[in-house]
Amino acid sequence: MELRHLRYFVAVAETGSLTVAAEQRLYTSQPSLSRQIRDLEDQVGVPLLTRSARGVELTAAGRAFLDHARLALAQVEAAAEAARRAALPARQMFALGFLTGQEMTWLPRALQLLRDELQGIDVTVSSYYSPDVADALARGKLDLGFLRAEPGYDLEYRVVNRERLVVLMPSDHPLTARESIRPADLAGEPFVMASNKARVLHDVIERYLRDNKVEVTPEHGVDNLAMAMSLVASTRGIALMPEYANNLLPWSVVSRPLEGEAPTVDLVVGYSGANSSPILKLFLSRLDELAPS
Repeated sequence: MELRHLRYFVAVAETGSLTVAAEQRLYTSQPSLSRQIRDLEDQVGVPLLTRSARGVELTAAGRAFLDHARLALAQVEAAAEAARRAALPARQMFALGFLTGQEMTWLPRALQLLRDELQGIDVTVSSYYSPDVADALARGKLDLGFLRAEPGYDLEYRVVNRERLVVLMPSDHPLTARESIRPADLAGEPFVMASNKARVLHDVIERYLRDNKVEVTPEHGVDNLAMAMSLVASTRGIALMPEYANNLLPWSVVSRPLEGEAPTVDLVVGYSGANSSPILKLFLSRLDELAPS
């Protein structure tokens, strides 16, 4: 079994189509890709995909194989990244990643923790969607990330903040007259829902609505805060989002707290337990100093 077999299988599983995977992800011919998948199934000893007129679907064995295939590819990429870093000059590097928008609050605090070492290290900063931060950590492209506790990655997570959810609405919405929003006020409003890509936030919102017996019909799914604010403004919808949204609101969108005990979503720092960076070790030893004021 070769790495290309794993890459080909993951591409087919993620696109749901041999043709799309061949043409848009792998840049190979569809017959060649089909042969590679058959070779992989022969080596594994069980069917991994079922083929139909609609495309391809994973078998139970294929679903189990997919998680391990992704992990194996991530570990290979992490090993290559570690080798590339080891070949660099002696000056140490430290790569930070943030759930987009969180760097406004947490980057100054993170750099303060490294204040004594900043003259001797190169710090890089990136921002992505939370699952992309987790993926970059797993692949060794980031040393530390501020993100949600994304499932399915071989990472360590430590909570640094619990953010209350707030209600986002158009600035001229009738509910802006209220100082706080009751759960029942959400019923019947056009609702902008966190999508499955923002799985951690999606599950918190879904649980809050269910516990309060509020039925909404999500009209739009979003995977990031910027998209949520745009849709709230343009469709006159309502959204539940973490309170750090207050730092980024345009004039056309306002927020109100939820009445009673608001749900919270954890912000964590994530890192790979296999990362031996001394800067990471130092950062984690000072993590208690990072707590929000």
